[in-house]
Amino acid sequence: MASDLDVPSFDDVVRRLRAAGCVFAEDEARLVIAEARSPARLAEMIELRVAGRPLELVLGWAEFAGLRIVVEPGVFVPRRRTELLVQEAAALVRATGVDQARRVVVVDLCCGSGAVGVALATDLAGARSGNPARVELHAADVDPAAVRCARRNVATVGGHVYEGDLDEPLPARLLGAVDVLVANAPYVPSDAIRLMPPEARDHEPRVALDGGTDGLDVQRRVIAAAPRWLAPGGHLLIETSRRQAPLTAAAISAIGLVARVVTSEDLDATVVVGARPGQAGVEEK
Repeated sequence: MASDLDVPSFDDVVRRLRAAGCVFAEDEARLVIAEARSPARLAEMIELRVAGRPLELVLGWAEFAGLRIVVEPGVFVPRRRTELLVQEAAALVRATGVDQARRVVVVDLCCGSGAVGVALATDLAGARSGNPARVELHAADVDPAAVRCARRNVATVGGHVYEGDLDEPLPARLLGAVDVLVANAPYVPSDAIRLMPPEARDHEPRVALDGGTDGLDVQRRVIAAAPRWLAPGGHLLIETSRRQAPLTAAAISAIGLVARVVTSEDLDATVVVGARPGQAGVEEK
């Protein structure tokens, strides 16, 4: 059994992480040491990180939009750039002046850990939104591992998680009733996956990364499904790359939604927003 004498010092942990190529070794060392509950667990966590497992999967959580989101091995780790999806969706809802008198229906497709939906529901329900909104969150993913993880996170906001292909498992009562549909669908072209950092390429499920030949295969399916779910005045928001954004916007325009591209230099992020014409639901900014 490990004893206190077996506990490596902070400097020892930093040296091991730095030798393994961890650029922010000091910050990572603090997090790993704080999270470990025993010397044995600390040693295990250090070994996993040195072997290349993403820090978030070593810790068991990722920081996203100010929240700790549970992540598990085999589940896509939410990126900071995806916070733009949350920011834009929250701004659209707030622009209507909604409050507890009206329910806001949110659907998070390709939800992964559920980070986007949870962050959006938390944001809208909090005091920062002025008049807090009543959010009804529904999330779905095709990957059983992601669904198990998402259920742990979505439970914190009283939402629902479904396992199935895109919108297939959503309840029929949501048809024509969704105010905001968000999707961080996979958009990496198949041939580009081999160029991704090993932490993503080797430790995250291909189904969460592979967007087909041009990266837009899953996006197109989400876009095709959106009109039957969106309420009048509802919005579809899809994360994409700056290079792919014109194609994503064109696909959204082709189904009758009014498309616009939003970018953030700070987050290095791009989101395409599609608005369904109409007076009810969430209005355009």
